[in-house]
Amino acid sequence: MKKKHLFLVAAFSFSLLVACNSDSNQEATDDTEETTETTTTTSTDPKGIGPHENIELTHPLDETMVATGKQVYELKCSSCHKLNDERVVGPGWAKVTDRRTPEWIMNFITNVDEMLDKDTASQRMLEECLVRMPNQSLTETDARGVLEFMRKNDGKN
Repeated sequence: MKKKHLFLVAAFSFSLLVACNSDSNQEATDDTEETTETTTTTSTDPKGIGPHENIELTHPLDETMVATGKQVYELKCSSCHKLNDERVVGPGWAKVTDRRTPEWIMNFITNVDEMLDKDTASQRMLEECLVRMPNQSLTETDARGVLEFMRKNDGKN
């Protein structure tokens, strides 16, 4: 009787395993199809995707913008981003202005959803960090302040 009971449990477990794998294979197929669709619409433009095509930087740094950017960082960004190269939820901000153009940074800050959907560099960051950055609904002034704060953090003057 024990052998019969053990056989039934094993058969039931096997059928569950097969059923679960079938569903996950279908999901994997669906994910692959979505990925294929997404990659056909991606961009590798160093300026990113969005309205910012030409950002004029200040020389020297505009300390009023830096102060605005620091306030925004402390309120909306610091829980996920450190000012050094340490990754918390999102990547650290150290040397970000050396890696990305001002236009790309502004487009990412103000147009995060479209950038994550269509920009290859943003998609690579998402694959690495595994968390989609939320749209912070920053004004253009706040976003420009964040860029200026990033520049100051990177030692630009």
